[in-house]
Amino acid sequence: MFPLRRLAAALALFGLLSPSVLGDNPINPGFQYGTDKVRGVNLGGWLVLEPWITPSLFDATGNDDIVDEWTFGQLQDRNTALSALQNHWDTWITETDFEDIAAAGLNHVRLPIGYWAFEVGPGEPYIQGQLPYLQKAVSWAETYGLKVIVDLHGVPGSQNGFDNSGHRISFPEWQSNSTNVERTDNIIKTIASMFANNPNVVSIIAPLNEPAGYDGEQMLSTVTQYYYDSYGNIRFPYGTSQQSNTVVLLHDAFQPLRLLALSYWNGYQTPPNWQGVAMDTHIYQVFSQADVEMSQQQHIQAACNQASSLSNFDLWLIVGEWSPAITDCAESLNGRGVGARYDGTYPGSSFVGSCSGLTGSASTFSSSYKTFLRQFWEAQTITYENAADGWIQWAWKIENADEWSYQAGLANGWIPQDPTDRQYPNICG
Repeated sequence: MFPLRRLAAALALFGLLSPSVLGDNPINPGFQYGTDKVRGVNLGGWLVLEPWITPSLFDATGNDDIVDEWTFGQLQDRNTALSALQNHWDTWITETDFEDIAAAGLNHVRLPIGYWAFEVGPGEPYIQGQLPYLQKAVSWAETYGLKVIVDLHGVPGSQNGFDNSGHRISFPEWQSNSTNVERTDNIIKTIASMFANNPNVVSIIAPLNEPAGYDGEQMLSTVTQYYYDSYGNIRFPYGTSQQSNTVVLLHDAFQPLRLLALSYWNGYQTPPNWQGVAMDTHIYQVFSQADVEMSQQQHIQAACNQASSLSNFDLWLIVGEWSPAITDCAESLNGRGVGARYDGTYPGSSFVGSCSGLTGSASTFSSSYKTFLRQFWEAQTITYENAADGWIQWAWKIENADEWSYQAGLANGWIPQDPTDRQYPNICG
């Protein structure tokens, strides 16, 4: 089925095969995507470790060379690592979080998980045990009426080299090894089959988070084909002849959605040949020197200006990661042991200002800064709802960077208990 599905997708793309071979019937994912707005949060740092989300977990190792989940399992006693992970999985996200997320008027959670939760190859030091928590999360979401996006956040060889892919390396290796891709295909088949009978809860599967499309043609061509294969693997899970109702959410691989009115993804997997496909784009204003040099008003205006690049896209479009943060001051945000551009401690950066009062506990935030966070939050959510199909903030909770935390925003007033409650409804004009 795997190569035939690939051939069918290619032939349908060029009009040489009836789209019915792929399954051209509209799906029913249990949420009115394209009509109702996605409002959600990412459960970051739970089933895929990130040093900046839970710095204490990494600091407790006493080893500065432990910078990601790969080295977490590789460079310390395995029983020690397993004990720390199990305690983290038990406590970082619980049923209470799902209750609170639903009470905050949100309708989706995006749940990052790594390939190693499903299989670990020879020589790979990852520690398993995440899958029971994935199942718990889906059960909790069902209890509180939330939709789940299962997001494959890390794949064999790493798709971007980021620590949040599980393995921080200088250049991604996933795309250069066909075995890596085949392993990933099989994991997507497994995820699709796990939740094929529960589309009213797991309404979306995202087959790959943030592939580094900027790294060249090999990555882009591999991702493009992998997305075709993922459509078949998700739409027709193991053991089923009928198409599933699960939405396929494709990250844009950092390719612009609008470039002289033409997107790299223009016309890709659009109806009627493909049904239930959505595009995921991530928007941050902290990961370049130019970003952190902007004034607060410029950050707000930049958010409002996103409308022109997001509007009228030819698939459902979700801003699957974004944040109210305007600096990269959060500890380990750029990698464990790496500094920040804002205060000039990042290699090659220029000092903009002190990080004091801009990250950490909200108790150190000024009232004017909290007011700005509310304005910036509203500018983004308004834009992502008006120009696209909704948003999923990164992240629900952060150990020591409240400016990123939805939970902290609720507690400290810059995020409303009802996400449709606007204090600045005309902030974008």
